[in-house]
Amino acid sequence: MSVTQRPADRPSGPPPGANSVDRFFRITERESTLGREIRGGLATFFTMAYILVLNPIILGSAKDKFGHQLDAVQLTTATALVAAVMTIIMGVGGNLPLALAAGLGLNAVVAFQIAPLMSWDDAMGLIVLEGLLICVLVVTGLREAVMRAIPQSLKQAISVGIGLFIAFIGFVDAGFVSRIPDVAGTTVPVQLGSTGTLTGWPVLVFCLGVLLTIGLLARKVKGAILISIVTMTVVAIVIDSVADIKTWGLTTPKIPDDVVASPDFGLVGHFSLFGAFGQTSAITVVLLVFTLILSDFFDTMGTVVGISAEAGLLDDQGRVPNLGRVLLIDGAAAVAGGAASSSSATSYIESAAGVGEGSRTGFSNLVTGGLFALALFLTPLLTIVPLQAAAPALVAVGFLMMTQVKNIDWDRYEIAVPAFLTIAVMPFTYSITNGIGAGFLSYVVLKTVLGKAKDVHWLLWGTAALFLVYFAIDPIEQILGAK
Repeated sequence: MSVTQRPADRPSGPPPGANSVDRFFRITERESTLGREIRGGLATFFTMAYILVLNPIILGSAKDKFGHQLDAVQLTTATALVAAVMTIIMGVGGNLPLALAAGLGLNAVVAFQIAPLMSWDDAMGLIVLEGLLICVLVVTGLREAVMRAIPQSLKQAISVGIGLFIAFIGFVDAGFVSRIPDVAGTTVPVQLGSTGTLTGWPVLVFCLGVLLTIGLLARKVKGAILISIVTMTVVAIVIDSVADIKTWGLTTPKIPDDVVASPDFGLVGHFSLFGAFGQTSAITVVLLVFTLILSDFFDTMGTVVGISAEAGLLDDQGRVPNLGRVLLIDGAAAVAGGAASSSSATSYIESAAGVGEGSRTGFSNLVTGGLFALALFLTPLLTIVPLQAAAPALVAVGFLMMTQVKNIDWDRYEIAVPAFLTIAVMPFTYSITNGIGAGFLSYVVLKTVLGKAKDVHWLLWGTAALFLVYFAIDPIEQILGAK
């Protein structure tokens, strides 16, 4: 796939013969087709549908300060509802192929760091508060200004780092790579398969899926990623029916007995905006909100830049189209996630699977969001795709995003080193935010060391200072008595 930037959002007349839908979403103008948008929307949904299973597991397995747990069925409904509504809003309002759902990592912070200090209502209230503060940053122009102040080389490094990150996610989710248990007494953190070798039918499904996907991409077959996901899901269903398989992980490829399930909206609206201040110290609350904002802020920044770059939608100066609206919708998604008790919702890097399938506009979001809406009632049917069938798409898209590495100037240390750290830290720490932070801090330091401090935008100085606090949050909490 070409990553050459196209003038996607420069003023121009509507294409001849374009219908109202085409004109509204600028489908032809962005060199896409309705078929590509539909395929892309399907691919994005199937690569991120796991959140319908994983988010309830993470949040439902934790207890709040008073020993209460959230209901799994209600969590599934809330997760699907927020993903459906906010993904469609992003498509219509932001016109980017960028889906949203409960953020992984953020939900773990809510479940295992925040909830034990307060009630679930109070914890979700903090998510709403975090989202509102992010919206304030957008309205004041600060969030967009920070994104525009980032040098082009770092934006490219962010895209490459995200490519490696999502490929690593694919390998881990499929069981191709696994963490070596600490009891093994080894300094090697990960290994091939679960025992140092590849074993089991599920891993075979993944390997075959990777080969099928890259083969179809090399042949430039339309719908390559989606064809691979559907084909390997069918293969997985057949294998599961004839082989004795201990586990597929989160999703078992088995045709369900009941296709329709009733949604339960019992958690929607259960949050307390300022209740947390009565459960723990104000310093602790402030630090928790700060951590949430910083993680959400820069995860979204990296995702938006990476997806837009891969889709060829950045302008000549590396700017994202409709950036202000995109960021405001993302902030509103955090509010919606907290208000529905499904944790903070954010932009999903798995949207890259849809871009790899040809998505270039927000129309694909109507497909992805529509499937999440269907999932409110058809969860048993729509969640039969195992991770082993969907993960090859992440590996393939990781390769496509990696190709942008050629645009980075590796001969200049003040650019090359921050770019390298951005790229390396993302997969090695399993965090987009950490990679961006490492890149920003090293960029500011190297510019200063080389006597070029005046070339650094003042917003990058401020952002680097925030990341310094972010990385040093533990000693700061100890100094302030919050731990």
